[in-house]
Amino acid sequence: MEVDLALLADAATIDGSGKLNILGIFDRIGTMSFPARHPRMVLILRFSAPLNETGRHEIGITLKGPDGVELVRVDGEMHLSPGPGSGGMIRVPHLLNLDGLVFPRPGPYAFDVRVDGEHHVSLSLTVYGPEASAEA
Repeated sequence: MEVDLALLADAATIDGSGKLNILGIFDRIGTMSFPARHPRMVLILRFSAPLNETGRHEIGITLKGPDGVELVRVDGEMHLSPGPGSGGMIRVPHLLNLDGLVFPRPGPYAFDVRVDGEHHVSLSLTVYGPEASAEA
């Protein structure tokens, strides 16, 4: 299984047919002070797998701060099964709403995604304060 799409956005939905609707994609946040609480963001992932990988898969998502310390961890599992019109591939969109995340200081943050214990993707997020906003 692969992660073929990884984004951060202000909002996202998945309609009844599995279509992703995404609003406000970003990779940086500006704030006036630290620690900073971001009201809402959505981590958007799409998992892709051939039909022979149906079944149970373990998913792990972590958010690490500028010093590499883990700030958030979400572990779960996904059960893949072919749907109508899968055409030899299974694609599963997934949304993780993250409300009120606190960023203790400026710098580079990263969301890391593991599938079955194996690292698949890192998604960078830069958080900066007023002193860096003129350079951004």
